[in-house]
Amino acid sequence: MSDSTADFLQTTRTSYDAIAKEYARRFPHGLPHPLDRGLITVFAELATANGTAPVADLGSGPGFVTALLQERGVPAFGVDVSPAMVSLAREAHPQLRFHVGSMTSLDLPDATLGGILALYSTIHVPDDRLPAAFAEFHRTLVPGAPVLLAFQSGTEAGRLHLTERFGHEIALDYYWRTPEQVTELLTEAGLEPVATVRREPAAEEKRPRAFLLARKP
Repeated sequence: MSDSTADFLQTTRTSYDAIAKEYARRFPHGLPHPLDRGLITVFAELATANGTAPVADLGSGPGFVTALLQERGVPAFGVDVSPAMVSLAREAHPQLRFHVGSMTSLDLPDATLGGILALYSTIHVPDDRLPAAFAEFHRTLVPGAPVLLAFQSGTEAGRLHLTERFGHEIALDYYWRTPEQVTELLTEAGLEPVATVRREPAAEEKRPRAFLLARKP
């Protein structure tokens, strides 16, 4: 693991450890918009139709989306870089599995996942590390398995660095990317694009949302 990768993982982990309890309090249900929940249902149907292999929720946070997948009949488990988030998820959903880990280096055998969900978690992965993450997606998925990404987007790429959130000191980078840029990286990793959905900001959101559905051939 390079020093730059270790730095990005450490700062992301430390930042989310600091805000984990407040994050879970403010976003107890995670996906208030019906379109977001609808796409989760589509993903769940595709995953279960392709077989019975478990699905990984990468960047699972407090675990609400992992639980939502389980409610839809998907054998899901969560992975998050933040030990504090994993602890909260295990407490809230003791019937599910949650592990500390990173999407850039998944501690999983080849071709064992029936799907990968990464909602608003790739936004913290630097541009030069995102290809490695998508290569891990391709490596760990079984053929035909779906991938669903969600991220804040816009008409051009950008980066935001935050030093405070919810009254806590953090050092967190946010990377904004267009759907076209992310689709190109998925394709280069050997994943096939299936659909792209965009929606405008709702309620207190400040940026458009993009959803990319892909599959391993």
